[in-house]
Amino acid sequence: MDEETKGILYLCATPIGNLEDITLRALRVLREVDLIAAEDTRHTRKLLSHYDIHTRLTSYHKFNQVKKGETLLELLESGKSVALVSDAGLPGVSDPGAELVAGALEKGLRVVPVPGPSAGITALVVSGLPTDAFVFAGFLPAAKKARRQKLVELRSQKKTLIFYESPHRLRGTLADLQEILGARPAAVARELTKKYEEMIRGSLQDILKHFQDKEPRGEFTLVVAGATEAQAAGVEDLAEGKEPALSLCPAAHVALLEAGGVARKEAIRQAARLRGLSRREVYHAVVRDKEAKEKGET
Repeated sequence: MDEETKGILYLCATPIGNLEDITLRALRVLREVDLIAAEDTRHTRKLLSHYDIHTRLTSYHKFNQVKKGETLLELLESGKSVALVSDAGLPGVSDPGAELVAGALEKGLRVVPVPGPSAGITALVVSGLPTDAFVFAGFLPAAKKARRQKLVELRSQKKTLIFYESPHRLRGTLADLQEILGARPAAVARELTKKYEEMIRGSLQDILKHFQDKEPRGEFTLVVAGATEAQAAGVEDLAEGKEPALSLCPAAHVALLEAGGVARKEAIRQAARLRGLSRREVYHAVVRDKEAKEKGET
């Protein structure tokens, strides 16, 4: 090991499924460092064994990150080199690696990225949804109330949304996404880069139905379209009576609900309920408005 490489914390990306998805540079660094800090040593040992790497291994995870983090920083300060790896993808994303990076930088230590696979970016580029701007939200809270609150905070976001989710929470998360974000295009990636890789694309409602009929298994990445202009303006709240919807004429109320992704029949029903009118009255108001526009009277 060259002197210039000592005392460096390397952030090494590892495969998200397929063991061939690792860079030559990552393999070299994993062989040359003094120590590899892994989220799950059993999982990482399989990767190291596959590539005949025998570097010393230690655990670093959310349950020991405070005490072990101090030990790793001491080793780095003494001139030892450490490679940090997660179970899959880039360390520091949805794992305790971020705390170790912050601690190393605070002590003036070098932190060097060794880039590679990322489940979020991989799912995004094959989702068919806009890739020019996105928000990575990681794992949503496990508690339903906290999860729904987080989604309320995100529903006016115009950028594509990326989430990670576990199989046992997938159905609940999809149901909350569909209810709170409304009718949006989405894609769910299952077991990316593995033998049974699968991409399910469609509306949130369609995807929820798919997993209601089929037991979720494996690891999931969710990609959801950002809000339309109407949704970003809070149009979905019209359906809940939270905005001054009643100041609009019935036809405009229905039009805004439709702009937010609500089907015409459902928009008429919601507007009628909020206004204390019959669905027939609202329907005729919509028809009259359409006829008036066609005649150029509006």
